[in-house]
Amino acid sequence: MSGAFATEQGNCSSFKFQTPPHSCLKNPVIVDLEPTAAPEIMTEDCCHGGILSAWAIIPSNSFSSFEIMVGNLKGNTYGNKPLNLTLMAPGPGYTCSPIEDTDPTVSLVIGGRRQIQVFRTWKSTCTYSTFLSNKVPVCCVSLSTFYNPTITTCPQCSCGCRAANPSTDSCIREGSSLSQLSSGKLDIVRCTDHMCPIRVHWHVKNNYMFHWRVKLTISNYNHAKNYSDWNILVQHPGFSQNTTTYSFNSTALPTVGFADEIALFWGVAFYNNELLHADDKKLGSVTTEILLGKDSNSFTLHDGWAFPRRIYFNGENCEMPLPDTYPMLPNGSSTQKLTHPQFFLLLLCLTVKVLAIWL
Repeated sequence: MSGAFATEQGNCSSFKFQTPPHSCLKNPVIVDLEPTAAPEIMTEDCCHGGILSAWAIIPSNSFSSFEIMVGNLKGNTYGNKPLNLTLMAPGPGYTCSPIEDTDPTVSLVIGGRRQIQVFRTWKSTCTYSTFLSNKVPVCCVSLSTFYNPTITTCPQCSCGCRAANPSTDSCIREGSSLSQLSSGKLDIVRCTDHMCPIRVHWHVKNNYMFHWRVKLTISNYNHAKNYSDWNILVQHPGFSQNTTTYSFNSTALPTVGFADEIALFWGVAFYNNELLHADDKKLGSVTTEILLGKDSNSFTLHDGWAFPRRIYFNGENCEMPLPDTYPMLPNGSSTQKLTHPQFFLLLLCLTVKVLAIWL
């Protein structure tokens, strides 16, 4: 085997007088090699340490491969497809389809001037479900605007409810430190009403004639975990227009079957691609401002249009507030256009005020 390794060799006693195989198990657990592996055991496109990037972020690190030589086929020269496939990393939540035959894989050699075809190709598609991966959400969303002082916080108990007994150490309370809690816990979050390790805040900051501005902030409430190479997906119809992101990388994703546009954001290398853990004094956070172009046929600040429909952090669906809790426009605001007499009276009033100032 090259490009990966089996975690157990198993019982290879039947190969007593031969070079022992890499593994004699019928169902080996195969793990990707680290990037620092020896060159003689590496293959092309291998060795990412089991970490695959999103295709939209780093295409060259979005796939991996390894080679394996299977022996003891007992005269079966055509080979049998694997009985099943289980994707065990990066964690639970993945379900793989039955393995089936597909068109043989064709690759290019000699600078793309020659095509070579493999003997047989099988494929299996693995899908991820956040419901299978986590019993409770791991992130939540809060909202605010420039036109309303009310802040819509994350829904209460979004990721669980805090313990009523102050003596419990399920979270870090105000004035406590990580050293005072039981050791060995991977997720120690700050005590909040939402109890989520990650909070995403969407703030509608300004409204210009041809653009509108949003501030997007991701906060880490976990005192024991950093999030390296994080990413966030935002579903919003406003991304159909020209968008400028100032402190994150971003790209629009194809939206087949979705009514709204989807944008992917991720950190800038060596600047904010690592979301640091919280400490006694402050939360870990990364933030950016986003300038979105206006579509005069759809843009409005009414009825919560300016807020995202869904947000996903590292592929996890974040808990959204209920629409009836969104910050609304003041009662005095109106969408009715001024009639010509009203516009004339307003212009006359402004002219009189200007003249009065100059006089």
